[in-house]
Amino acid sequence: MKKSVLICIALMLLVAPLFAQGAKEEQGPIVLKYWTHEDPNRTRIEERYIQEFQAANPNITIERTTQASTKMIELVQTAFAANSGPDIFNLSIEDEYQYIANGRVAPVNPQAAGYKDMKAVVDTYADGILDPVTVDGKAYGLPLELTNWTIFINKSVFRSAGLDPEKDYPKTWEEMADISEKLVIRDGDILVRRGFDFRYPYYLVAMLPMVEQLGGQLISDDGKTAIVGEAAWLKFLTYMQQWGPSGRNLGSPTYKNARSLFNKNNNDIAMANTGLYQIGRIKADNPAFYDSKEWMIVPFPVFKDAVKDVAASYYGHYLMVNAQSSKATQDAAWKFIAYMLSHAEEYLKEVSLVQPTKALLNSETYKNIPYSDVFTKDMDRGHIVYYGAASAEFQTLIRSAVESVMLSGETPEKALATLKRAAQELLDEQL
Repeated sequence: MKKSVLICIALMLLVAPLFAQGAKEEQGPIVLKYWTHEDPNRTRIEERYIQEFQAANPNITIERTTQASTKMIELVQTAFAANSGPDIFNLSIEDEYQYIANGRVAPVNPQAAGYKDMKAVVDTYADGILDPVTVDGKAYGLPLELTNWTIFINKSVFRSAGLDPEKDYPKTWEEMADISEKLVIRDGDILVRRGFDFRYPYYLVAMLPMVEQLGGQLISDDGKTAIVGEAAWLKFLTYMQQWGPSGRNLGSPTYKNARSLFNKNNNDIAMANTGLYQIGRIKADNPAFYDSKEWMIVPFPVFKDAVKDVAASYYGHYLMVNAQSSKATQDAAWKFIAYMLSHAEEYLKEVSLVQPTKALLNSETYKNIPYSDVFTKDMDRGHIVYYGAASAEFQTLIRSAVESVMLSGETPEKALATLKRAAQELLDEQL
């Protein structure tokens, strides 16, 4: 027998076990690691979905891990950097888009998710919903929720300061500061009760729109210039400086998130910037407060001299699948994701999360949610949050500028100059 033939036979004997091993992996038990942000109401129903799904698919096991939203951003980033990311995860699109841009997530498999084709997937959702996760005709995620933020008001706190919540709620940011001044209770320089405070980690969602109201932009229309409309940015940074401890002392990034305090009704916060999901959390955390109707929801304010009527940006939390997972694991992941998302009405009823399917948005269930009309109208005034390969980095730069004027004594002018220089450098790297 020729030497070359012997080598071929030897290689076949070596490779055959590898093929067999691969086939066994494809056919054997699958463990899906699913990472998501904390939400006790969602945990309750998703754990039930997991049990139901595993019963119907005994070869698939799902390990669900939760963390606080901001912590999850860091954990996912660290895990992917070590090539050990979860099989399924969700983040807000401005933090998530980088995984699409860097080729770290797999495109949706319509058939594995139970659809005829991709057109059937797109037709399920409201117009444009899949645009943020679509590149070259392929979608890389399905929406767990679509969220926008309005202003929640504690009526009794308003009345305790001699204000009528139905008439005196803030329509402008100038009124927000003046009304908060009437609502705050201080112990020296410490705020015992705040009127309102911002969602400081989420600058692209709720603070960039404030700049846009004044005519500013993060990125120019041609995509070449960062921090457009310096007068608008300067006014915004000056407003934040005055809001902080060295100004009117109405709030600060150093205090506990106002949204997380609101449900307790402990007379420590009058207003919070948050989403429809907050209604479900009030009901679960404090049924007495929920039933009292001592809370209401009003639109996102605008500056008095705004040139655009822009509400807070809306964002999607898209469920995505790790491209490094095996083909069988990816298919199982899309199958499980589709099973969870087949319960849109229960997510809305039990968790107040909106999965933006055409069916749900036209349903009586959605229309009957308290104040859903406020969210709908504000969504019409807003737009999708800025997202891109460097959106998380842009958010960090805005955060640095805001915190420098609020906490470090930086002048708005200097903070703006630093922001503009750093943002332009970051943008140039992307071009």
